[in-house]
Parts: sequence; structure tokens; C-alpha cells
Amino acid sequence: MIASSRFVDIHAPQVIGVARAGTLLVGMGLAAWLDHLDRRVPNRHWLVWSQPVFLLWALDLMVRGADVAVWCTFLLPWSYASGAIIGRPSLTDIKGGSRLDLAAVAVYAVALAGLVWGAQRHGQVEPLDLVLWNLDGAQALWWELIGVTLVLVVIDVAWRLRLLHGGADAKALMWVAMLLPTWGALTWIQPGEAVVLALPPALSILLWGGLAFLLIPPWNMVRNLVRGDLKQAADFRHAFHAERMPLDEVTDAHVWMLSTVEVGLDGSERVVHRVRAPRKTPTDEAVREAIAALAALDVDRVWVTRKVPLLVVLWPACVLALLLGDVAGLLFAPLV
Repeated sequence: MIASSRFVDIHAPQVIGVARAGTLLVGMGLAAWLDHLDRRVPNRHWLVWSQPVFLLWALDLMVRGADVAVWCTFLLPWSYASGAIIGRPSLTDIKGGSRLDLAAVAVYAVALAGLVWGAQRHGQVEPLDLVLWNLDGAQALWWELIGVTLVLVVIDVAWRLRLLHGGADAKALMWVAMLLPTWGALTWIQPGEAVVLALPPALSILLWGGLAFLLIPPWNMVRNLVRGDLKQAADFRHAFHAERMPLDEVTDAHVWMLSTVEVGLDGSERVVHRVRAPRKTPTDEAVREAIAALAALDVDRVWVTRKVPLLVVLWPACVLALLLGDVAGLLFAPLV
């Protein structure tokens, strides 16, 4: 307990949990805004916002009584995640005396030592106790660090396999995984009695984001109806995933243009509105040529589909996770 009065008892885990929630909302909110503006989030953002994550996690371990093996293992997820930001140490740079790479190797060595030492001290556990999380003390902390590292590996592999298309998306999920190691980090969220298994917070937020994407089609439908862009039956093919935009705004917007000009066998030109976005994003020159061809046919409004960054959807997903907890538990609790 860090403060108390006749009316309020404030415990350290509660303070750390609130600080984590605030860090999540602000850090992810800024990342989503940057991704919305430029479709990229610089590595500097994650370097800056990793500092409060490190501090809060270290305070959490301190309050919960981490031993030396846990403190050494604490560097394991950080060592792995750092590769996405600053890269892995290379033998050439190490031989050249690169201080950054030498420091990284030293951290890797301590992390591996912590992994081996912790496995000897805390690794003996019944599988059922691990699944049901019947662990406490330093043993629970050590397995928590192992679990976070495994989540980082899953996210990294998904990125390498292009299941996550943006590097910023993968880095954001790694950042969330270390900010919220378990749902226990949010002290106001209590798992229901029927919940046996739960997704890690980072993967749960990703699932929340996937559900949020389902709101985009009905939103597009309503917006197109209000704007009066659904004038004929053929327009309803674009009602759920596209919108009309002035031709002169396409160049500066983050969109895929669905309208194009095709030349028939007789040499005549006609405007065609495709349903699907192109598989490969066209070059700026190709977009300018397509716009010029449409303008030559006096087309002033075209069908486009917006490029919605995942981070923009993940921010409201973070809010839902902070309020409601694990989405998997909510979805599958009625089946248990």
C-alpha cells in the first residue's frame, strides 16, 4: 500500500495498473495519429514510449518480490523486441567496436543466463497449474516473462510471414505485449468464474481490432446513403467498402482508386468502376495518368476505397480492452 485514508486505500498494483492504462491510451493514440497522417510510425516513437513501459514493468516486479533470476530474465523480452527497432548485433560491428552492439550482446548474455537460472529455480511446474495459472511469487513472475517472450515471437513471425503487413503494427503489438504482460496488470478487470483460458492482452487487442473492422462496411453504407452516392443498382456493389471522392482530391488521399478508363476493341474509351482494390499499390505516376485519363472524359467524382491503418483501429480496441477485458473470454464464456 502506498497511500491510505479513512475513505481510500491505494495499493501499488492499482497505481501501476492505472499508469499502464494511461500509457497505453496516449502511446497508442499518438502512434495511430502518426500512422493516419503519414502511414508510418518512426522508430523514435517506440524508443521514447518504451521508457515508461520499462519503468512500470520494473516497478511491478519490484513490488511483487522478483528474485535475481527473474530480474535477469526480465531482459529476455526486451532483448528480443529490440531487434525490431535497432536490429540484431552483427559480428562485423562487434569486431569494429560498436558500443551499441557490444551492449546488446551483454544484455543478451544476461538474459540467457536468467533464462537458464530461472528454469532451474522456477521451471518445475505441473502443466495443469501452468494452464490454470496456479502460480505465485517469483515463479509466477518468471513464467510471465517467458509467456510475454513467446507472444513477441508469435507477433514477429506473423510479421515475417506477412500476416501482419505493417512493421508499425508488429512493433505496436510488441509494445502492448510488454506494457500489459497479463490481464492481472489491470487490477480492475476480474476474470469471470467460467473463464479458464484467456488470450494475452496484445493478441486480445488485435482481436478487438478485427471486430472493430466489421463496423466499417455498415458505416460506409450509411455514409453513402446520406451523401446520395447510391444512385443506381450498380452503385450498391461499392456501398459497403468504398465511397465517392472528388477526382482532384485523390492524389493527396490515402486511398485506392477503383474507377479507371478502359479502351474497347473499337478504340472507344469508357469509365469502369472496379469492385476490388488493385493487388499491388500503383505508383504515383500510374495514379496521375489514371486521373488525367478520367479528367479527359469529364469525370469529376470517382469510387475509392480507403487504406485504413490497423493502428487506427487498434486504438479504440485498446479502449474496449481496458473497459471490458479479454474479448475471447466474452465470446466463449456462454459456451463454457
